[in-house]
Amino acid sequence: MLRTLKLVLAAGIAAFAGVAHAADTLHIYNWNGYISQAMLTKFTAETGVAVALDTYDNNETLLSKLRSGSAGYDIAIASTDFIPIMKSERMIQPVNISELPNYDHLDGQWKKSAWDPGNVYSIPYFWGVTSYAVDTTIYKGPTDSLSLLFNPPAELQGKIGMFSSPTEVIALAMRSLDIEPCTTDPEKLKAVDALLQAQKPFVKIYDSSGVMGRLVSGETAISQVANGEALTARQQKPSLKFVFAKEGGVAWIDNVVVPASAARPDLAKKFISFLMDPANAALQQKDVGYPTGVNGTEPMLPKEIATAPEVQVPADYKKVVSPVCSAEATKKYDLIWTRLRQ
Repeated sequence: MLRTLKLVLAAGIAAFAGVAHAADTLHIYNWNGYISQAMLTKFTAETGVAVALDTYDNNETLLSKLRSGSAGYDIAIASTDFIPIMKSERMIQPVNISELPNYDHLDGQWKKSAWDPGNVYSIPYFWGVTSYAVDTTIYKGPTDSLSLLFNPPAELQGKIGMFSSPTEVIALAMRSLDIEPCTTDPEKLKAVDALLQAQKPFVKIYDSSGVMGRLVSGETAISQVANGEALTARQQKPSLKFVFAKEGGVAWIDNVVVPASAARPDLAKKFISFLMDPANAALQQKDVGYPTGVNGTEPMLPKEIATAPEVQVPADYKKVVSPVCSAEATKKYDLIWTRLRQ
């Protein structure tokens, strides 16, 4: 799932390149702006390991890079529905939890995941939900439904932002229509296609990068967005409201993985364990806005982060996690996306 938050500049990380020999450099491939600069600075200071960061804008790009077999990354961040694909195609290697001293700090619910039972290949990184945020100074009506995003009133037309990831756009459209994930039912897919085609004339941009910046600047007045990024945007522009729609939203968990081609899996495991230290997990949540799944972070979080409305997910909110879909379903969704982007 894409979460484009506060941009972490590679130049800031490169400043520590002189701390360690080139052999002691950890190469990370992550979503754009999806990591704490303070946490990286601390990692380098405590371990003497420099960090090199490259970024991407959606899971499809990551998958393509890992399929090339020569990506050169020691750490990557992947969403749950891509983990089984990466496992089956041997793109990632075991993380060996026995070599992660801080693994005990991970909340028990994340040790029993359907996509990777026992965390053999992955460790949860951040989790959240995707819905939309709207500028309440531009739109003053009801904000309880996904229909506001897909069937916008006049004041929001031409000001909509949507992700550039087909899986995420189609998943949210399915939630709006109360359609189960991974369906191949022709009539249901026809409804999804019709919904997205009807919305298309009013969409200003399909781009998973820069979502927060466009909302804050006013380039978009309503946008598909994940709750942590919406929190960060609201801190800069208080009129932005993240909506927990009555139809529900798409829940996601992003995970740390070690590519099969990693040059330094030893450094990768050191970094993964570092992430699970509660103090470091709190730095991550403070700077990025999402829960990490690590226990013990709450006392170290600023009140405005711990109690933010964007992370107070209602108990009755329907959170649907996108599973890995069949090849047949994926092919049909690709056709919908290709037609939409023509």
